[in-house]
Amino acid sequence: MTTPLAAGWPGSPAFIVAHVDSGVANPILSYGNVDEVREWASISKIAVGIGALRAVEAGLVSLEDPVGPPGATLAHCLSHASGLGYEVGDRVVPVASRRVYSNIGIDTAGAHLAPKDPLSWLRDSVLRPLALENTDVVERVAAGVRGPTTALVRLGVELLAPTILSRSSRDRMVSPFLPQLDGITPPFGRQTPNYWGLGPEIRGTKHHWMGEWPEVSFGHFGRSGALLLCDPTAQLLVAATSSEPFGPWAVGLWPTWINEIRRAALA
Repeated sequence: MTTPLAAGWPGSPAFIVAHVDSGVANPILSYGNVDEVREWASISKIAVGIGALRAVEAGLVSLEDPVGPPGATLAHCLSHASGLGYEVGDRVVPVASRRVYSNIGIDTAGAHLAPKDPLSWLRDSVLRPLALENTDVVERVAAGVRGPTTALVRLGVELLAPTILSRSSRDRMVSPFLPQLDGITPPFGRQTPNYWGLGPEIRGTKHHWMGEWPEVSFGHFGRSGALLLCDPTAQLLVAATSSEPFGPWAVGLWPTWINEIRRAALA
């Protein structure tokens, strides 16, 4: 189908807007080749969060386990509060002093959860249990998941209607960890405060890519041009992938586009 909601996206976008009812995603809008395998990039961090909470439920690890710099824990790493920089060698700040978005922090969490093989761990603990078809992870857990838009929807459904997680663990995952922390959401600038859960970003009062969705909405976007945003108040989600990597086009488009998507879905 064609839709004016695709206007402004470069290349060949694919997106699905769905209402989740009893754990089932009921599509409201669908556009593009939603079965094409594409990079999810940093949306992978949500999968790591799900896997981490599963390991906590199983008694294999604790969110209070020391991970990363002295004084940091697994929870700090999952929520970008460990003080680690974006990548190895970047500036380190004191633990829990501000929200510093960190790929290496998520990879460090993955190494704690599965020292021998974090990639196989993520497949076995999240991708396969959720039956994410044609989805795999390569290179690193922080940003290496690849799959179709349909599988990205399934990931969002797990956050709205958990099946492999308990509801209490899901609630902990999507609740702000150290809610007082300010920080930068690259490249959308400084957020005060910058709410983040154990994997997902939480909108709070931010004015950025999540537009004017309810403050309890949560999700993530990736450098690949993909995004996932969930609204638990309406049991609504949008999952999008792109043939074009994230760039200035997304910074300008997404805050308005995500609002238009919500209005169209709820109309």
